[in-house]
Amino acid sequence: MDAKLTQSSLAAGVIGLGAMGYQMARHLKEKNFAVTGYDISVEAVAASREIGIAVGDDIAAVGSHADVVIVMVQTDKQVVDVIGPGGLLSAMKPGSVICIASSIAPETCKELERQAAEKNVGVLDTPVVLGQEAANNGTLTVFVGGEAKWLEKARPVLCAFGRDIFHIGPSGTGQIAKTANNMLLWACICANYEALSLARALGADVPTLVSALTHSSGANWSLSRWGKSTGKWAEKDMDVALDLAQSCKLSLPLNGLVDQLMKSMNREKMQSLLA
Repeated sequence: MDAKLTQSSLAAGVIGLGAMGYQMARHLKEKNFAVTGYDISVEAVAASREIGIAVGDDIAAVGSHADVVIVMVQTDKQVVDVIGPGGLLSAMKPGSVICIASSIAPETCKELERQAAEKNVGVLDTPVVLGQEAANNGTLTVFVGGEAKWLEKARPVLCAFGRDIFHIGPSGTGQIAKTANNMLLWACICANYEALSLARALGADVPTLVSALTHSSGANWSLSRWGKSTGKWAEKDMDVALDLAQSCKLSLPLNGLVDQLMKSMNREKMQSLLA
């Protein structure tokens, strides 16, 4: 990595100052980046300003001041609107980088990378995992898809809130990694819930059992944090795997069932087994 690309020299932007984006911006500020944010929510803007984060008047204003911009909005359409005509690509200088932290379709990332390349702007898909607690603590895992040269420029920014940064491959593969992670996570949650429900019905003390199982061959990340998760998942993320499987004519029967089971899963339901 170029020694010049340090916290003191890189200017960062964050589009989307919700629960995750706010924490990303906070970590960037605390690590001495010049950071500017933007959000359409008055409440999000006010909360960010309270901790000293500068807020741009619009998306282009953020892009014009930043070397690396993190995009953390909800949907493919929002990402395209943020980056496309009238958005970041109209304002960012050549050699700058856009990091798509939102969970969106791999093909959307590839198309935005193509558009940005015409302006010599890099686009990386950089979805994150491990949830809100990791965002709060600055210990997220970041899956990266895109060209290595753009990752090396963006790495100091990603490291401000990410403990582990994995370059998976070309554009879109970061999103594929996030989808694979979600499939495994949700399958584990459903399996954990059924196993713990049976154990409780048979008279076992579930908290004691969970402590024991975390040292067993059935251990998994969800089990180790049982009852601590926010229990909030974007329903669109649950459907992404099935949409991708449909596009390549691959049968995912287990994931289809898990997708349905997860729609009724929440924090209260998980915590009820610990009572």
